[in-house]
Amino acid sequence: MLLAYVIALIIYLLVSCHLVWALLRLKPIAKGFTLGMLMVALVAHAVTLYPNIFTIHGLNFNVFNTASLTSFYFVLFYVLFCLYRPILSLGLFAAPTAIIGLSLGYFGVAPYAPLTEISEGLEAHIILSIAAYCVLLMSAVQAIILRIQIRELKHKTNQRFWVNKLPSLQSMESLLFDMILVGFSLLTLALAIGFVYVNDLLAQHIAHKTILSMLSWLMLGYLLFGHWKYGWRGRRAANMTILAFVVLAIGFIGSKFVLEILL
Repeated sequence: MLLAYVIALIIYLLVSCHLVWALLRLKPIAKGFTLGMLMVALVAHAVTLYPNIFTIHGLNFNVFNTASLTSFYFVLFYVLFCLYRPILSLGLFAAPTAIIGLSLGYFGVAPYAPLTEISEGLEAHIILSIAAYCVLLMSAVQAIILRIQIRELKHKTNQRFWVNKLPSLQSMESLLFDMILVGFSLLTLALAIGFVYVNDLLAQHIAHKTILSMLSWLMLGYLLFGHWKYGWRGRRAANMTILAFVVLAIGFIGSKFVLEILL
């Protein structure tokens, strides 16, 4: 595990340095190098994370392992989106996030109630929920960047230097709705499976999570409908995305932090 952690850490650092160098020196980002190295890092990250989650006592989804898994998904979806969108420069957010998540998962210790003898359906619900949360986290970050980009381009402030390093506004908006659609689809599957396999919401302390997840799901569905029907985009889309994610995060991470760290 230590070797896998070091390999993943070094690669994430190398990719981060390459991206910073390319953006500051106005050099093209080496797509093959960046994505290839990140794929190797993802394998090492998975090797590091697997024994922390799949323990002999049961599944361990404490707050630190969840953060590590979220950062793993963050990089994975970044690589997948890069295959068809010109967004390599956004790796400057993905790689450092992975460093933080990887380190939290490796060094962080938190009490947990191991999940034992759970069905495959419930396992799928948990994995899909985390995947959905991760993509929607990415969409929220993307929405924040998009809002700043729109403001800077509109007012032509002195911050145009770093804004010019970003992909075009059209690419950023297209990517945002790609992320929202993927996150919405994953969240739909997670909720559907959860309603089938979770029998007692109150006894399992997840009633509030379900309610907030459903509220976030409705907001995202409304946004996608408005984009399709009325062409919603720009700041309206960014604001709704951020709000939907905040609602989801309160239920998803907020409760885990309170139960595992504060109590």
